[in-house]
Amino acid sequence: MADAIFNRVALIGAGLIGSSIARAAREFGAAREIAILDASAAVMARVREIGVADEASGDPAVALKGADLVVICTPVGVCGTVAHSIAPHLEAGAVLSDVGSVKTAVVARIAPHVPQGVHFIPAHPIAGTEFSGPDAGFATLFQNRWCILTPPEDVDSAAVEKLQAFWTRLGAKVETMSADHHDKVLALTSHLPHLIAYNIVGTADDFGEQTRSEVIKFSASGFRDFTRIAASDPTMWRDIFLNNREAVLEMLGRFNEDLSALQRMIRRGDGQGLFDFFTRTRAIRRSIIEQGQDTAAPDFGRRGKAT
Repeated sequence: MADAIFNRVALIGAGLIGSSIARAAREFGAAREIAILDASAAVMARVREIGVADEASGDPAVALKGADLVVICTPVGVCGTVAHSIAPHLEAGAVLSDVGSVKTAVVARIAPHVPQGVHFIPAHPIAGTEFSGPDAGFATLFQNRWCILTPPEDVDSAAVEKLQAFWTRLGAKVETMSADHHDKVLALTSHLPHLIAYNIVGTADDFGEQTRSEVIKFSASGFRDFTRIAASDPTMWRDIFLNNREAVLEMLGRFNEDLSALQRMIRRGDGQGLFDFFTRTRAIRRSIIEQGQDTAAPDFGRRGKAT
């Protein structure tokens, strides 16, 4: 086993991502010690029961003592409050990071609380399932997934390289970009699809009881897949949309324009236009498979772990 990247990793939040980082860091030797801190006493009790951390007392001073990597794994909406609460316990030279799906707002909320000598490097592992809680995590969640780092221009380059090495050890492919660019890219690739999924499932819920039950009973793969996405943590997604509103609204405007064009094709019976559009978008799907971000294997909703 290769040497550990960090001596002690402290994870603030024991949901899907936090508990998966803990499991992966242990399995792949990325950290010598793992501490977990969560605001919920029930969650901390469960963390102790399943043994995913070396330190799970619930005491911030104990959890962060000696931690050279601290990762905030909470919903974006509370990351500033969390940063404020843990700031007195952060040690000089430590790397402070996060896992939020929004970066510009995270920087604005966390940066004012970062003590001198602590290296703040925002991050976003693009991985997850529709499940949540400490039991939902698994060590291979980040395998062959992207983790985007958005380091400030003045941050220590050695600290960035160390965090890159950590995520690489967990199995991720690491990319760096600005926080603003990240938010625009993710608004299209992640945030907008989730918004559409929530809306489609909500439309089904607006039908009468009998029709709604039939929609559920006869769900084909398309609607079934939308319901999987719409099962994601509502607190997390509420915070994402509120904290990345400008980029999401920009992408939603473009989507509405394209949707209007499709409406016109259907209304006018423009079969060639529809065929050309579907052919172009099918090529994008093939590119996703070719880059290893999914497989072409049939999936009828019976896999053990959704990704």
